Amino acid sequence: MPLTRSKSLPSTDAATENGGSDRQNLPSTGRSVAGILHKWTNYGKGWRSRWFLLRDGILSYSKIRRPENVNMLSPSDDVRLIGDNSTDRLSRMYSCSGRGGGRRKHHKTIGIVHLKQVSSYRESKSDNKKFYIFTATKTLHLRTDSRSDRAAWLQALASTRRVLPLQSLSGDFSFVSPKDLSISTERLKERLREEGINENLVKECEEIVDSEFSEVQEQIKLLHEERTKLLNALKQLEMANLEAEASGIHESVYQLPDNKYSSLRSGKYSECSTSASSDVFEDISEEDEPSFHDTNECFSEPDVGSGDMHFKRRIRLPDPAEKEKGVSLWSMIKDNVGKDLSRVCLPVYFNEPISSLQKCFEDLEYSYLLDQAYEYGKSGNSLLRALYVAAFAVSGYASTEGRHCKPFNPLLGETYEADFPEKGIRFFSEKVSHHPTVIACHCEGKGWKFSGDTNLRSKFWGRSIQLEPVGVLTLEFDDGETFQWSKVTTTIYNILLGKLYCDHHGTMQIRGNRQYSCTLKFKEQSILDRNPHQVNGVVEDVTGKKAATVFGKWNDSLHYVAGDALNKASASLLWKSTKPPPNVTRYNLTSFAITLNELTPGLELPPTDSRLRPDQRHLEKGEYEKANEEKQRLERRQRMSRKIQESGWRPRWFEQQGESESYKFTGGYWEAREERRWDDCPNIFGEFTEEITDCA
Repeated sequence: MPLTRSKSLPSTDAATENGGSDRQNLPSTGRSVAGILHKWTNYGKGWRSRWFLLRDGILSYSKIRRPENVNMLSPSDDVRLIGDNSTDRLSRMYSCSGRGGGRRKHHKTIGIVHLKQVSSYRESKSDNKKFYIFTATKTLHLRTDSRSDRAAWLQALASTRRVLPLQSLSGDFSFVSPKDLSISTERLKERLREEGINENLVKECEEIVDSEFSEVQEQIKLLHEERTKLLNALKQLEMANLEAEASGIHESVYQLPDNKYSSLRSGKYSECSTSASSDVFEDISEEDEPSFHDTNECFSEPDVGSGDMHFKRRIRLPDPAEKEKGVSLWSMIKDNVGKDLSRVCLPVYFNEPISSLQKCFEDLEYSYLLDQAYEYGKSGNSLLRALYVAAFAVSGYASTEGRHCKPFNPLLGETYEADFPEKGIRFFSEKVSHHPTVIACHCEGKGWKFSGDTNLRSKFWGRSIQLEPVGVLTLEFDDGETFQWSKVTTTIYNILLGKLYCDHHGTMQIRGNRQYSCTLKFKEQSILDRNPHQVNGVVEDVTGKKAATVFGKWNDSLHYVAGDALNKASASLLWKSTKPPPNVTRYNLTSFAITLNELTPGLELPPTDSRLRPDQRHLEKGEYEKANEEKQRLERRQRMSRKIQESGWRPRWFEQQGESESYKFTGGYWEAREERRWDDCPNIFGEFTEEITDCA
């Protein structure tokens, strides 16, 4: 392998080896460039050395813990190494690998940047060894060992951009148009006739083939449209990048396309705005990302009795009284990268008209699954009980699809009750701690009880918000069988650019105390994933033998196949999500969620109930100015909660279990509700004074 050391880059000369489909039909950029660069990962790991290779317009990098990880070059490659450290380290590694018998292992590339697509770069003004590479989705913070090494890398990047001026986006694309596809059945008909098949059957076979081909043609049409939209979006970003470079703006000013979730239109990369923390989340995904392998009941609004009154639960929110104002999300949270968002005060425009206490109850939308689990266990079918418990654990995520607004953070001591006799359940929740924020809940159903406490830790990483649930959910059946599990991680992507969406990912262990337990893996969605929201798992007995396989999507449905083998053709449906309501608002609430903040006739609530919270009520009515004023007033009270808690405050309806952070429902709420006895419940939403604060 002709490896040479260089302090500067040569002009383009010999063509490099064709490295695969990604580089086919592309002009050569000359000799490849490689070397060791220090890449910023995160505050926990800091700067880490990575092996970088620039070849045919693609900059790839990998870890260099072992010699085989840098064996990215074939013997015929003509490579220029940048930096003394790169030459010395590579020589030592080849020496070690030679003594080990010459066995080569395939390297693991952990990141690539297509320089011929949407990208830009610039040098640091405060550090003569640092430079940055910007793309539409990430920022690489890189550092060399010397100033001359940085100049060599920047020259290599510039040479690549001159040779490959974004051909993949600016050039002609050869699409296969669906209408250009055709199929002939002549050979099929001829073969059937040779076998003596009569003409009627031949014609029927021809019609079947034509019908199947029409379906394939329609799928290709959809893929064609999706690809066209994606390329159009990339072209817009490309043009914005080219215009910035052509105008001589060295700070890489990007003109971002319209984004209905943010009023940000341009962002200036500077030493402040492109801080190391802006790349933290990207590197957490890169370094530590786990590798995962891959009865229908609709909500209705029946008549419900409440005392002597009958009513129907509502099917839509009130019409807004005011026109909504646009607010820049970036302007609100740009100074809070890496912080806990529960402590960031955002305007009411980013909230949805329900609280976190009510959102807990959304997990019970498909409570009929637990009713069925109870009945199956009662009849002796423990496997189906475990399967329906797994379906229930997944179903709680269905309501998050398309939900981009934040629920209200409850005040200390705030409560929420839900009495749904048509579903056979009673639910109650209370905010039992402010630092840390802990919400406890308890629900009683037909032969089962569901309880838990959750501390939701949130972090903002510049392009995404990560929500990490901490706490255990417990389901107990009347016959003594229990199941426990914790929720998986939720991440909201494209905060600043692109379509906002949320994804749930991680492993959920549902542990049973008897015969069966279940492991569910929520697959993390990739940027080009055409089959998102996947959930796969297995149910195993106490010996570890697989009893059933489950698969589906957390926003749609879940199926199962009993036994050790997986034959999806024989799968049975466990759960199917309900259809979205006809009256969709910007909050994208489900039909079930629309009912949660309703003040139903004859309902007398304690003064701590979320439905009586004024800012939330104003937001539901579309009275945004009043809602914002009330939210600011209540946040002033919220800031006193730590002092209240430290002065000996205790939850009214839950009790902490020893030294642990778990809470148990003490009971008595529904009895107090029946007697309308709320004397010991403070008016936490009213005007407050120091005297009220001290006793709250």
